[in-house]
Formats: sequence, structure tokens, C-alpha cells
Amino acid sequence: MNFPRRTFLHLAAGAAAWPAMPRMAGAQSYPSRPVRIVVPIAAGGGLDITTRLMGQWLSERLGQQFVVENRPGGGSNIGTEAVARAPADGYTLLAVAIPNAVNATLYDKLNYNFIRDIAPVAGTVRVSNITYVHPSVPVRTIAELVAYAKANPGKINMASAGNGTSSHMAGELFKLMAGIDMVHVPYRGQGAALPDLLGGQVQVMFATTPGTTEFAATRKLRALAVTTAARAEALPDVPTVADTLPGFESSNWYGVGAPANTPAGIIDTLNKEINAGLADPKLKARFADLGAAVMPGMPADFGKLIAAETEKWAKVVRAANIKPE
Repeated sequence: MNFPRRTFLHLAAGAAAWPAMPRMAGAQSYPSRPVRIVVPIAAGGGLDITTRLMGQWLSERLGQQFVVENRPGGGSNIGTEAVARAPADGYTLLAVAIPNAVNATLYDKLNYNFIRDIAPVAGTVRVSNITYVHPSVPVRTIAELVAYAKANPGKINMASAGNGTSSHMAGELFKLMAGIDMVHVPYRGQGAALPDLLGGQVQVMFATTPGTTEFAATRKLRALAVTTAARAEALPDVPTVADTLPGFESSNWYGVGAPANTPAGIIDTLNKEINAGLADPKLKARFADLGAAVMPGMPADFGKLIAAETEKWAKVVRAANIKPE
């Protein structure tokens, strides 16, 4: 499902008016019962970990349980569609990440329109992917990995957390810019991929920082580079991919969405409390320990990010001729 740039910018700009709308009836008493946050990928990855931290914060601040429910499948489409079709009452939310932006181009036909059917509530954090290799791979730098891959085309297995995830897209962008051929091996989530990477069944992975930095510290995996434009605070000694491939940038971002037409007052309440969490020193420190940088802002800010990322990754999907698996 492809959308022109004008559509994205129009919809993102339209979100700017939401906080100014009158609060709808019932918003003042929200929430009056438990809230479900659907994570549309498997447990154990960065989106799952950071969503659970934010869910705990919201539970404490708003006096009702924010329960995280993992609904993986269909490249995140199953869980996302469930939220798109849920009542717009603030009691079913979506943990949003790169796959939602990628799938708009990756899949020709979806039963929902992400931009139209999911309202941006707030961004939460941005994390880097780390280019990990198994210690058996005889490389210690990105330049050496590129040279090794060129000498062994199609013989290196590149794991990912699934088709269209940040680990997959970072790897595809890397392959395009380096001019190399690695075999993509998708898993049902980062937690499922890591044991095979640690065991050497796959050799490379662009894994997210949450839940993986310990492997670099213990040298169970070799961290060659981070994918963000700047070095990651959690791994200050690890260079960036851009140091070798100028212009390379790939970062994962997480946030919260709600079904379209959710009352503006409820979105405003959630946005306010999420931003309060991102400003809280203790929670901010916990995110930093995971290699995640907080990303506060208004719903319109998150909407604009989604629009820009959808356009960016559409180019990679087409250039790499990526198809759903």
C-alpha cells in the first residue's frame, strides 16, 4: 500500500490540531479500567522491553494497569490491525515501531491504512542497531566485513527479528550501500534470533541495543559498529557504520498509537504522562542503560516522524526488491 509524500505530510500536519480540540466526554475520568498495549511483535526485543517499562510508569501515574499484550505475526500486521479495528476509547493502544512504516510499502494489500487508522499519541525512545558478528567471523571492522562479504558472496547469513523490522531494514540498507550479498534469515522476533547468532548458526545481525549490549561487554558477540549517525551512549567505544559508509543512518524508534478517532482529551492525557515519564530521571536512566535515548514530543511530532520514515524505507524496499515472506 503506497502513499504519496503529500498524503503523509498532510496527515502529519493535521495531527497538529488535535491537542487544541475540546476534550471529549469521559476523558476526564480516563482511565477507569485496565488499558491494553498491543506489541505487534514477539516478546524479548527492544520494542517489547521499552513498552513494558513505559506501561509500568503509566500504571503508577494513572492508577490503572497498562497491560502489555504481545500479538506477533504477519510482520506486525496482525497486532496492528487488531488495534486499528478496536474501539476508539483509549483502552486499546499500539506499540509503534519501524515495521509499521515499512509495511505500508512492503505489502501491496493491507486490511488497514496505518496513517489513516492509527492516531499518533507520543514517541518514546530512539535506539541504535548494532552490527554484531559471531566471533568465528574473521572480521573486526565494518571495512573488513564488507571485504569478507565481497569475497564470500551469498555465504554469510544475516539474521533479523523478522521481515520489515529495524534489524532487517538496517541490514538491507547496509547491503545496498556496501554492494554486498548476504542471505537474510528472518526470525519471529529478536529473542528468537539471538540464540542462533550466539551459537554461530547465523553470522551477522543488526540487533537493537536493548537486551543485547551485555553480549558486546562479555564478548560473546563482536560489536563492529552502531547504525545511528552518532555513537551510542551505551557503547561509546564502538564506531558508527557511517565512519566507513558515509551517509549511512538507521535507527529504531518506538512510540504509542491509538485507534483513529480516539478522543483528543485521552490522547492529550496519554501524551502528557508519557512525556512526564521520559523526563523522569529514574526512568530516563533505565532507558539509557538499555541504549535508548528518550524522544519526547507532541502527537504531531510523532506523526511527522512516521511520515518521514515511511517515505525513507519505501525507497529501500523498492531498491532492494524486498518482498513479504
